[in-house]
Amino acid sequence: MANPRVVAFRVLLKIEQDGAYSNLALNHAIRENDLSGVDSAFASALVYGVLERKITLDYIIKQYSKIPLRKIELKTKIILRMGVYQLLFMDKVPASAAVNESVVLAKKQRMQQSAGFINGILRSITRAEPPYSLPDEKDKPCYYSIKYAVPQELVRLWLSAYGEENTQALLASLSGRPSLYIRVNTLKTDKASLRRELEREGVVCEDVPMLPNALSLSHTGAIERLAAYREGLFHVQDLSSQLCVDCLSPAPRDVVLDICSAPGGKAFTAAQYMQNRGRLFACDLYDHKLKLIRDGARRLGITAILTNKRDGAVGMPLPQADRILCDVPCSGLGILSRKPEIRSKDDLIPRDLPALQYSILCHSAENLAVGGRLVYSTCTLNPAENGDNVRRFLREHPDFCGEPLTLPEGVRRAIDENDYELTLMPHTAGTDGFYIAVLRRAQGGVR
Repeated sequence: MANPRVVAFRVLLKIEQDGAYSNLALNHAIRENDLSGVDSAFASALVYGVLERKITLDYIIKQYSKIPLRKIELKTKIILRMGVYQLLFMDKVPASAAVNESVVLAKKQRMQQSAGFINGILRSITRAEPPYSLPDEKDKPCYYSIKYAVPQELVRLWLSAYGEENTQALLASLSGRPSLYIRVNTLKTDKASLRRELEREGVVCEDVPMLPNALSLSHTGAIERLAAYREGLFHVQDLSSQLCVDCLSPAPRDVVLDICSAPGGKAFTAAQYMQNRGRLFACDLYDHKLKLIRDGARRLGITAILTNKRDGAVGMPLPQADRILCDVPCSGLGILSRKPEIRSKDDLIPRDLPALQYSILCHSAENLAVGGRLVYSTCTLNPAENGDNVRRFLREHPDFCGEPLTLPEGVRRAIDENDYELTLMPHTAGTDGFYIAVLRRAQGGVR
């Protein structure tokens, strides 16, 4: 059986070299190497831990290395990060094992010269007290960046937009694996029945008060191996996305447009609200993503979804709609805990995204019927992509207005905002970071 440290090393190398997605690369490696439950959990913890704390780990390595970090060969750097993470952030790994296994790993990769360098740095860390020091707290962007392993530009953005209290809570929420939530497929079952089915398979289920057809799961193993999953009794979906569809409030016989639909989770939930009656156009730009939607709909037994290849930023003819979901491409700052590799992107806060999002919103709104509802949403926490876009839209489209929304049970506002919008944060809602705005076409008809 494969060594879990070797598997973790190869996954991290693939992410660095090929830009692979962490979840896909890790799941593939676990299956390919047939790792046991314990080894799979260890490899996963190591991969996600190193990705999450990369900035902190590199900061610590720089304190001990005479060689500048940029000049350390990539494979050596990855093994050092793994070793430092095991030493300082994995309580159940003995220091001797963290050091010795890192040296063995280097030798297995035929990195004989690097093995001594790795051994020296890791042993120096084990002897130091404390093992590292953080920057001066007076420099808040630098201090929080190293403490929570996020780029300084993100710390500055959140401090400016949301204040220090929210920023600290947001940063603290980024460590560890997020909860797994599912949406009951009400076309095939009900929550009580699904819960009994899952518990028979050894899954631990918990109710979610804010949403009647949501469950929190743990001890699932590989989700696609569950019989309930294969039978299409549920799909995986964070609470924020479920709340987004709840705000859209589609009903049977509605015509619904899901403008940027892939991979289709919100369309599936909307179709269930519609009791699979009506027409739901799931749009995306790429054929392989549209196939994902069709495959998911087939597994769930949904027939109301019609896929549509379309560029939302250009605008192409679509039917007049009662409901439009405009869940636009975004910087993903609300899901850093689910996709930790995002933290290392050079363009973590891309400046051109708000213009693209605004174009998609304007073209989408052209298809909304009078009295219809449009939900604009993102999975990011950046005012330029969220409230700024919506307020501009309302200024420039007098035939639209904000539709006040009711906060669900257990959700409170983190910031001052209009009654038609909601910024969801992990510490105030128990969800991913997410933004929702509900708009209504009050007059004027389809242009």
